[in-house]
Amino acid sequence: MTTTVPALGTRSAEGSALQAVLLDMDGTLVDTEGFWWDVERDVFAALGHRLQDSWREVVVGGPMTRSAGFLIEATGADITLAELTVLLNDGFEDRIDRALPLMPGAARLLAELAAHDIPTALVSASHRRIIDRVLAAVGPQYFALTVAGDEVERTKPFPDPYLLAASGLGARPERCAVVEDTATGVAAAEAAGCRVLAVPSVAPITAAPGRTVIASLEEVDLPFLRGLMTSA
Repeated sequence: MTTTVPALGTRSAEGSALQAVLLDMDGTLVDTEGFWWDVERDVFAALGHRLQDSWREVVVGGPMTRSAGFLIEATGADITLAELTVLLNDGFEDRIDRALPLMPGAARLLAELAAHDIPTALVSASHRRIIDRVLAAVGPQYFALTVAGDEVERTKPFPDPYLLAASGLGARPERCAVVEDTATGVAAAEAAGCRVLAVPSVAPITAAPGRTVIASLEEVDLPFLRGLMTSA
C-alpha cells in the first residue's frame, strides 16, 4: 500500500535518463538513526537488560520485525514483538516531537528536486505512523509518493518497496536513483535494479558496480544524480 500526498505529480525529468529519485528516511534525510538506538536502549533498560553496542550495526536500517525480534532474542527479554513495537514507536515519536534534525544537505536537495519537477518518493522501513509524523516536519509537498514498512508484505532488504515506488511514479527501476544510508536499504534498492547512492550513517558501505558511496548529501545535486545513470 502506498499513500500519495499533494506534491509534484509524476512527470519524468525531461532531457535526462533519470526518471525518479527514491529516498530513504532515517539516517538519510533525517538524523534519527541515533534516536532509534537511544530508544531501544532505554526500553530494554526498563526491562532490566543492557544492549551491547555491537548490536547497533545489526539492527540499523532494518524493519521493526527484524530489529525488535533480534533484540528480544539476544536479551531474552520477557516481552512480545507486538508489545515491543508499540514501546519503540511511542518512544521514537516522543524523541522527534522534541527535535527532528535534518541530515546536512537534505533540505537543499529536496528543494532542488522540487524546483526541477523530479518525481520523488520517500521509501522507509519505518511504520506509517512514524513516516507521517516525520513528513509533517520535513514537508510532504516534496514527495509525490511515500511507502512505509508496514504497508508492504516484504520490506527492506527485499526489493518490494522500491519496485512499488518506481511503479507508482511511472518510472523504470533502472532509471531511478536511490539514496540510502544502510546496507539493508542498499540491498533492497539493488535487488530492485535501481542505481544506488549510499551515504553511510552508522556502518560503512563499500562501493560496487551500480553503487556510489559518498560521505554526505552536501556532495549531491541534480547533475550528480543524473550522472549516476551513466556511471559504471
